[in-house]
Amino acid sequence: MKKAELKTPTILLNMKAIKNNIEVYQELCDKNGKELWPMIKTHKSREILKMQIEAGATGVLCGTLDECEMCCDMGVNKIMYAYPVASKESIDRVIELTKKSDFILRLDSVESAKMIDEAAGAEGVTISYTIIVDSGLHRFGVDVEKVVEFANQLKEIKNLKLRGISTHPGHVYGANCEADLDKYIIDECETLKRGKELMNSVGYELEYITSGSTPTFSQAVKDENINVFHPGNYVFLDTIQMSVNRATEEDCALTVYATIISHPREDLFICDVGAKCLGLDQGAHGNTSIVGFGKVIGHPEIIVAGLSEEVGKLHVHGETNLKIGDKIEIIPNHSCSTANLCSYYTVIEDDEVVGSIPVDVRGNSFKRI
Repeated sequence: MKKAELKTPTILLNMKAIKNNIEVYQELCDKNGKELWPMIKTHKSREILKMQIEAGATGVLCGTLDECEMCCDMGVNKIMYAYPVASKESIDRVIELTKKSDFILRLDSVESAKMIDEAAGAEGVTISYTIIVDSGLHRFGVDVEKVVEFANQLKEIKNLKLRGISTHPGHVYGANCEADLDKYIIDECETLKRGKELMNSVGYELEYITSGSTPTFSQAVKDENINVFHPGNYVFLDTIQMSVNRATEEDCALTVYATIISHPREDLFICDVGAKCLGLDQGAHGNTSIVGFGKVIGHPEIIVAGLSEEVGKLHVHGETNLKIGDKIEIIPNHSCSTANLCSYYTVIEDDEVVGSIPVDVRGNSFKRI
């Protein structure tokens, strides 16, 4: 079947591009002696995770406990959960994951640590964790200068085991161009260097020093202190990554296929792709360099200027050869959001449709027992 024969909207996955992205990032880790534990919230797919593991990934970082459980079911041993937990239901799931895998939580508060400790003690298990240090996102994490104080507080909690320190330089998504990236890379690397020095100075040995974001990866992977990296977006890439020169159009593996369905005036077309496919992300954490809601491949004169739930407004700037009935591919601003809005990826090689890949663990949903 040819790509042009597909119904629209359809979420396309370019197999050549995703394989290349996985290989490039894995090779950079291998070259620099680092472990790659990709953040799988980007794709939420067993099949894509299998590709990453076969390429050399030695663990995973997960954004939901559903993702953690999927990885455990697949036999992945090193599973890190990106966030703390603080409800009985989540703590119970963490305990079960600990029994079945080398599971690691991230913590930044004594209160949640005590809750986890009590439940772990009752079950006779020890929960591994890393301390989240804040490298500039100001979301989770303790100030690096207080990391020893926090570690000392948790040292008294008997059913927890410290494995290292972690950060996420997510504030990099405020970068408006490639030149902006250096300051975020410095934040990431210097924060973890300082954390390691402080912890080592009082006798703490750190098995893992972990971090990761796709925009900072190519430089941060050379850092001598960080030994595990967690990029996620790199498998797909997107318009945001293009805006900071971390991807080209050809690198972007995930696109949305659409049909032009209306031409109500000279400078406006309407396509059958809206917010339920592309999302409304125009750049997280303050990015102002993103224009519109995606990039139309091969048509720089078109801006995806507005989205309703099921349709998109395409503004024309200059001349265009588009007409009603034409099909177009749109690179989303944020591929993670688009992936979360679909149930499967339609896989293409060149212009041929070669199969599909399920999005196996899209939600953090109730599981009937």
